[in-house]
Amino acid sequence: MEAQRIPVGYQDLRQTMGTGARISPRLFDTNGLARREDSRRNESARVHIPYCVRSSARGRRMSAHASRHISVLGREAVNYLAPRAGGIYVDATFGAGGYSRAILDVADTRVIGIDRDRTAILGGFDLVDGSDGRLTLVEDRFSHLADVCAAQGLDAVDGVVMDVGVSSMQLDQAERGFSFRSSGPLDMRMGQSGPTAADVVAKASERELADIIYIFGEERHSRGVARAIVAARKEAPITTTEALADIVARVVRAKPNEIHPATRTFQALRIFVNEELDELHQALAASERVLKPGGRLVVVSFHSLEDRIVKNFLAERGKVSAGSRHLPEVAQAAPSFTILTKRPVTPGEAETAANPRARSAKLRAAERTAAPVHGAEALPSWPRLADVMRGS
Repeated sequence: MEAQRIPVGYQDLRQTMGTGARISPRLFDTNGLARREDSRRNESARVHIPYCVRSSARGRRMSAHASRHISVLGREAVNYLAPRAGGIYVDATFGAGGYSRAILDVADTRVIGIDRDRTAILGGFDLVDGSDGRLTLVEDRFSHLADVCAAQGLDAVDGVVMDVGVSSMQLDQAERGFSFRSSGPLDMRMGQSGPTAADVVAKASERELADIIYIFGEERHSRGVARAIVAARKEAPITTTEALADIVARVVRAKPNEIHPATRTFQALRIFVNEELDELHQALAASERVLKPGGRLVVVSFHSLEDRIVKNFLAERGKVSAGSRHLPEVAQAAPSFTILTKRPVTPGEAETAANPRARSAKLRAAERTAAPVHGAEALPSWPRLADVMRGS
């Protein structure tokens, strides 16, 4: 699907643009603000809602009657981001717009909101309408945030905030196939393209399934689950969340006061299908490239795999070597970040009581220094979606 720029004024898109729909070319004027862009990247559509259409009320605060979504650790994230008047910020995982709304409450700020989920982009139209032209929404992967900024004419920004992983909205939509608690198609894709979880379950070998479930789900019964999946798919295709959850439950026994037996397997498949950990690695590196000196990076993660990646990234780029008088001096890159959270910030009792899904959240933050960007690091050698689907 072509990359497309959507004019702010087309309110009828809320009703006419369904999942996977194309926008009629007649809406676009190549000589005006709204124009089509003929580009393709990773086979995902990019939907732009431009901030360049301004009103005389530029800088006005968001309207009080706008619907409110409270992000996990939202207040803490915005406090660490410290948005200031006139600043430009990237909400790399827009979702329901909780971070964007809080940033826009600061006068004259501008926000680039990115989400690969078209439902989230469409759900943000009302926030765009109330932002006085200060919010741009782009349907893309957050690993592309540097390219997204460049496409908006931005070489550097004042802050990047990201909330990693699946959202409550996605979990609560049975038709998206993320949750084992309600029956739906075994999909799990955050975007509109690419293999589904059902495709992976049907294609991957027993060994590949075991590796995926062990590495991305940290499931110690991964081999048994993989054997059960392969045996079950010989009898009939595994196409629903209910079917997969039942297969896993026959191997991983439920225990009182513990998580559902299928939790780790579903997590593993979701992470694998959406290449979430590779995306996170690349998004962190992209943030380092686009942040101005003094700009801030704030990341909220929800399980140990994600948090470990963020922790190691910041530790490596925030490292200050004291050297040793007993060893030869070794050239080391200057720290590109100053770490602001020596330990991760976690939700308080009140927040976890109100939202049990917040209980595993961890926030880490850092401030960009003036040091050059560190060299790119190779991605870990874990299973890759393209390899599994290719059968290699």
